[in-house]
Amino acid sequence: MIHHWLQLSLTAGIGPILGRRLIDAAGSAELATQLTRRELQQIEGIGMAKSQAVADSLKSAEADAILQLNKASELGAKIISPDDETWPVLLKPLPAAPLVLFIKGDLQPRDLQSLAIVGSRRCSHYGREQSERFAALLASAGFTIVSGGARGIDSAAHRGAMQHPQGRTIAVLGSGLDISYPPENKPLFDQIATRGALVTEFPFGTPPNAENFPRRNRIVSGLSRGVLVIEADERSGALITARLANEEHGRPVFALPGRADNQMAAGPHQLIRDGATLVTKLEDIISALDPLPDDVKQQLLFDPTPPEEKRESIAPIGLSDRQQLILSQIGNEASAVDEIIDKTNLPAHSVLQELTFLTLRGLLKRAQGQSYVKV
Repeated sequence: MIHHWLQLSLTAGIGPILGRRLIDAAGSAELATQLTRRELQQIEGIGMAKSQAVADSLKSAEADAILQLNKASELGAKIISPDDETWPVLLKPLPAAPLVLFIKGDLQPRDLQSLAIVGSRRCSHYGREQSERFAALLASAGFTIVSGGARGIDSAAHRGAMQHPQGRTIAVLGSGLDISYPPENKPLFDQIATRGALVTEFPFGTPPNAENFPRRNRIVSGLSRGVLVIEADERSGALITARLANEEHGRPVFALPGRADNQMAAGPHQLIRDGATLVTKLEDIISALDPLPDDVKQQLLFDPTPPEEKRESIAPIGLSDRQQLILSQIGNEASAVDEIIDKTNLPAHSVLQELTFLTLRGLLKRAQGQSYVKV
């Protein structure tokens, strides 16, 4: 039950890693909340010194959990745990994944195809422009854009994702859902909640303390298949996100080069020297991403009905008229791109863009050369 996961997450002295040790030792989140002081002593990281304090905090956290659940209901938010079927698949294998997530909006299967865009709050006009540009391009190719909701690059990425009619974006906050930070982004956050989700591990009422943001960054990386750094100086939190993605989460890192005399280009240039993929166009990102496993890729379908004949008869949900037109012209035999362009009478660049989107959605696959078949 979510109540027990929430109780563990609200217990002082228990973080994500220690919380999972308690669950592993007890057998479930519910049983973990009932561990005695003597049993807690046996848990690595608690011992005799902390066992009494943790036992006392576990008891008081039960009432706090009820208050948080009531607050979520009042604000139209939800709280999920790893036991929930909507828990993000990309977060599951991470050892420091949060025990719970507070969500305003909704998470969807297509969010498996996600990419983080991060960078400096004090970005240049060029940085803001490129953040919006890449977010819009990635959204048009079927990616959900993940960022941290901050000023500068983050805000531009969220806005760019929503330029596409069906673009989605997730903002990972460093505060409780009921506290908008920065405050001027409240209208943006309200829009994101209708076009994706606001996500945080921090309970309602948590202010945007400085120590919250490195913790937030690991979720930004953890929710994403890769991280694109637009502009960042050498001390930027965006580089923390990139380091987590590369060293702890095994995700590729991408960096946009900038002017040599722009100090905000120092971070991306350092990442490129360290092996990050230099990015100037959408194809640089798509070609460098590892393919999703087949069992995970299936979750990108909006209609998950397994029988092939049923999938043939039901149009996938969430496709534009143009995408459905292109899909209707492709069968089980390979169709060349030129043939698809002729049949649909659409501009070549639009057909190529939508073919990329439909391939990422798992509805098409590339055959020999520039030809496609239905999955």
